[in-house]
Amino acid sequence: MKTLKSLAAALLILLTVSAFATDETKNKKLLMENAINSYIDALSYGKIKGLSSVIDQEAKFTISYGETIRTYGKSEMLESLRAQENIVQNCKSDYTMIESSPAQAIVKVVMKYDTFSKTHFLTLSNTSKGWKITNVSSSFN
Repeated sequence: MKTLKSLAAALLILLTVSAFATDETKNKKLLMENAINSYIDALSYGKIKGLSSVIDQEAKFTISYGETIRTYGKSEMLESLRAQENIVQNCKSDYTMIESSPAQAIVKVVMKYDTFSKTHFLTLSNTSKGWKITNVSSSFN
């Protein structure tokens, strides 16, 4: 009987700990830093797993190539990144918080290569499903 009680107590503790671990992982996915890091990981390291969940369905991506400006939606951007999956860029990436409020944020992401830089301005919104990337404007310097 004593063994049965010990076993039941151990099982209860295990279930409680795993429930908290699941909540903690879920909460991390809702954070702004997760959205920013997922974007940087996808562009710099080809790690696209999880990127779709941090991009809003109506997100707009604008890329400037000199005088030419191209605009894409979420599906086109994800398709483009799938072609670069697991390809590591030869650059150093960093970000700076430009503006932040509880509802919205603007972040500057710079990817520095040997001969040029690519700058991305991300607009993020705090939605009911966590922080989502809603707009990205990119240019080459």
